[in-house]
Amino acid sequence: MAPITIPDNQAPRKRTFSPGRAAAWVALGLMLLITVTPLWMVVKTALMHSTDLYTESDRLLPTAPTLDNFKRVLGLMTQEEGRARGGSGAEINFLRALGNSLVFTITIVLLQVSCAAMAAYAFARLRFPGRDTLFALFVGSMMVPGVVTFIPNFILIKDLGLLNTMVGMVAPFCLMQGFSVFFLRQFFLSIPRDLEEAALLDGASYFYIFIHVVLPLSITPLATIGMLTGINMWNEFFWPYLVAKDEMQQVLPVALQTFKSQTAQGQPDWTGLMAATAITVMPTILLLVVLGRRVVESVQFSGGK
Repeated sequence: MAPITIPDNQAPRKRTFSPGRAAAWVALGLMLLITVTPLWMVVKTALMHSTDLYTESDRLLPTAPTLDNFKRVLGLMTQEEGRARGGSGAEINFLRALGNSLVFTITIVLLQVSCAAMAAYAFARLRFPGRDTLFALFVGSMMVPGVVTFIPNFILIKDLGLLNTMVGMVAPFCLMQGFSVFFLRQFFLSIPRDLEEAALLDGASYFYIFIHVVLPLSITPLATIGMLTGINMWNEFFWPYLVAKDEMQQVLPVALQTFKSQTAQGQPDWTGLMAATAITVMPTILLLVVLGRRVVESVQFSGGK
C-alpha cells in the first residue's frame, strides 16, 4: 500500500520564532499582569489581619491568612467579635444589598433583552415608514454620554414619586439601548429568510415567527447581550446612589461606599471593605471566565455582518 502524502499547502505549519511574535506575547503578558494585580491586591488584603495591613504591605502573600474579614461582612460575627479581631465596628448588610443587586440586575436584563430583541427584529425584517431614520437614531444614541441624561431622569423619577424605590432605579434602564438593538439586528439579518417565508406561507404571524423561529436560533447573541448588560448593571453605582438613599434599597456598590465612609475613626476598614469587594466581583469574573470566549465570537460575527 502506497504511503499517504500530505500536500505542502495542507501540511501543518511549524511556528517559528520571530521578534514580532515574542514582543506580542510580552505585551500581552504585561497587560495581563496590569489587569490581575489590582484583583490580587483585593484578595490579599481581604485575607489579612487589620494589624498586618501596613507592616506586610510589601509581601506578595499574607503571612497568616484569615477568613475573619469575610465572616464580618457576611454577618457571621457580632460587632464585639469583629472589633476583638481587628475590625472597626462598621456594618454592612451584605445579604440585603446582594438581594437588591440581584433584583436590580435580573429585572433590567430581562426587560432590556426582551425589548431590544423585538425592536431589532422589527428593524431587520419589517418595512415601515422611517425605519432607516429611526434605526440611525438608535445607533446615534450610543454616542450620547450617559451622564447627560442623569439630571432629566432624576427630575422625572422625583416628580413621579419613585425615589428610594426599586422601580425608580430600574426605570431608566428597562427599555432597549442602542448597542443592544444594533447588535441583535446584525444577527437577525444573517438568519435565512427561507425559514420565515415558509412559516408565513403556513399562516404564521410575524410575532409567532419571532417567538418560535427566530429566538430559538438566537440563543448565543441573546445570552451575550444579557451577560454584557448584567455586568454593567451589577457594577452600576451612580444612578442607584442618586435615587436610593434608603439603606433598605441600596445595591452592592452603594453599600460598599456606605461601609467605607461610616468608620468612626475616619480610617476605612480596608480589610473588611476588600472582603466585601472580593465577593462582589466574583460573579462578574465567573461570567467572563465561563462565557468570555462566546461573547468575543458573537461580537466578531455580528460585527462582520
